[in-house]
Amino acid sequence: MRRRGFITLVGGAAAWPLAARAQQPAMPVIGFLHIASPGAYVHVVAAFRRGLMENDLVEGRNITVEYRWGEGQLDRMPSLLADLLDHQPSVIVASLQGAQAAKSAGVTIPVVFSTSDDPVKQGFVDTLNRPGGNMTGAYLFTAELEGKRLEVLHDVVPKARIIAVLVDANHPVADAQLRDVQSAATRLGVQLVVLHANSDHDFEAAFATLIEQKAEALLVCASPSFNNTRDQLVALAARHNIPAAYELREYATAGGLLTYGNSLTNVYRLLGVYAGRILKGAKPADLPVVRPTKFDLVINLTTVRALGLTIPPTLLAIADEVIE
Repeated sequence: MRRRGFITLVGGAAAWPLAARAQQPAMPVIGFLHIASPGAYVHVVAAFRRGLMENDLVEGRNITVEYRWGEGQLDRMPSLLADLLDHQPSVIVASLQGAQAAKSAGVTIPVVFSTSDDPVKQGFVDTLNRPGGNMTGAYLFTAELEGKRLEVLHDVVPKARIIAVLVDANHPVADAQLRDVQSAATRLGVQLVVLHANSDHDFEAAFATLIEQKAEALLVCASPSFNNTRDQLVALAARHNIPAAYELREYATAGGLLTYGNSLTNVYRLLGVYAGRILKGAKPADLPVVRPTKFDLVINLTTVRALGLTIPPTLLAIADEVIE
């Protein structure tokens, strides 16, 4: 605030009627609605805040952010959305499930989404380049990257002939993920054992089936729900001595063998940038849906050694990060 404005404020505030003071505009509110649990997304929220700061918006100083987390429970999203709307947000930043809830409820305020499913097919936008309505955001390469993840895993365990695939049965793109994996498996000449999980309560049974079917490696398909329980998945893979590949870097830092996929921190920084631009006057209809083009390959060498594996030098050479 400039000094002159500050002096005027101090000199005249005492004389304002109470009603006039009450009418002073409050800080704009951003609603943040996500299917996941907050503990798994602390660094993601930090990246979102960095995106806001690129528009000179700082939480607690000139904006308020109301966070609502689904804790992996899809049926909670409508009530969490209703609670958010009571705070009269100017824009909502939402995961796929939150955006679906907003669309179903007929929300007309701007929504900035992160989605692993085609936003045109979902009815969120008219086209990726010209969204046309009140929604825009980021469309992740989730289903399209599963086959590539399988190829990278096969490079690490080239003798594996049976590979298990763990799929979130509730994920909207589960069928597309399996199609991409099956196509890659055909090219590689490997047999797939498909394991479905509705929640983390199914993990133990899934791993029991994996062992029973003599699978020699595991591909964990991308899923926000799986990301909530990544420590459990990584621990199960370690207990059963199974080489496993995952989507997000966070699995590798938790002890997972390798990851290949989108950078969540980069995606949510972009969502923060878009939310900030909308607060500054931009219209979602005019902001193209972003498709991230940077994918990170992360290898955990400690886990490599524990599994008695050797990473091909060519793979190490192209790794974005190697964790010792």
